[in-house]
Amino acid sequence: MSRNISLQTTSHGPLTVLSEEEQLFRDSCRSFAEDRIKPLVRRMDEEGKIEASLIPELFELGLMSIHVPETDGGSGGSFFMSVLAVEELSRVDASAGVFIDVQNTLVNNAIMRWADYDQKRSYLPRLSKDLVGAYALSEACSGSDAFALACRAVDHGHHYRLNGRKLWVTNAVEAGVFIVFANVNPADGYKGITAFLVERGFPGFTVGKKEDKLGIRASSTCELILEDCIVPKTNVLGEIGKGYKIAIETLNEGRIGIGAQMVGIAQGSWECGAAYAKERKAFGKSIAEFQGIQFQLAESATQIEAARLMVYNAARLKDSGEAFLKEAAMAKYFSSQVAESVTSLVVEIFGGYGYTKDYPAEKYFRDSKIGKIYEGTSNMQLQTIAKTILR
Repeated sequence: MSRNISLQTTSHGPLTVLSEEEQLFRDSCRSFAEDRIKPLVRRMDEEGKIEASLIPELFELGLMSIHVPETDGGSGGSFFMSVLAVEELSRVDASAGVFIDVQNTLVNNAIMRWADYDQKRSYLPRLSKDLVGAYALSEACSGSDAFALACRAVDHGHHYRLNGRKLWVTNAVEAGVFIVFANVNPADGYKGITAFLVERGFPGFTVGKKEDKLGIRASSTCELILEDCIVPKTNVLGEIGKGYKIAIETLNEGRIGIGAQMVGIAQGSWECGAAYAKERKAFGKSIAEFQGIQFQLAESATQIEAARLMVYNAARLKDSGEAFLKEAAMAKYFSSQVAESVTSLVVEIFGGYGYTKDYPAEKYFRDSKIGKIYEGTSNMQLQTIAKTILR
């Protein structure tokens, strides 16, 4: 018995082939990174702060509100375009990359998804024009274990009073609004965790110590101090007790952005290493002519391309409304491994020069390490992946 099977083919473009709009956008990001950011990288790293004049330019270019709708003052792009921007800026400077990453994939994303009508009208136009945002979840004893969150919010009628401290808050120096997570009912455990939109000028709110870090030094990382911080009830983001869900789901999306940052770091480092290998002479020829160096560069280029495909796939899934939890975790886990491996190799290709600050190799290496730590450690990504594939 025979059966006739009708096959209907659907054309899907390759992941790394960009639309005309995406190509133009990526090119503009690359030009800005090369022309404006690159000359400032070493000084920003040494001084431990982002060049202030870059911030209004990032807003003017629409890089602080890439996928915020045009009706809210944003650029009306896609999440995937945010990923492209983070990759391109990180290729030159990871601190600039994470500056726009937090704004787009965490702050804007959370407000677009969870804020009510009035909150969106109040914050999205400002976040698109000149307001920097930050995301405050971690505490001294509450990093990967968000259930251990100690920051408290007490109901005082028309407002809440928040007390506690937050650590490792990216963009804290520059930010004017913070998404802060606090527990309104500790007896309910994680079901009491609630998200609040806290403005820098609210009474009882202080930005504390700025961390002196190994890498991404131009990116500000600070503690937040909340001492009877008064937050209007109109600034509760989402529903009371839904903060844990908001935090986890927002971070799932943010991890794709960190994956893009790691791909950018690895790519920028690789390009420096390849260029140096062509220039450095040993035994009468460039070291790029030796098979040992060629194979190392080829292997690392392959790893970068694989990481990029994983990141792009996760971003495309997110834009299309498909499930992407596993893919986001895999992309962040793998890309952070690749970034650390490639940047370490490039230091070795530079030899003794790679160990000095006169060349960019050591900075790429320092910047890469954070990828295995923030927005969910590598072990947490493996736990997420394992849970997903073993169901």
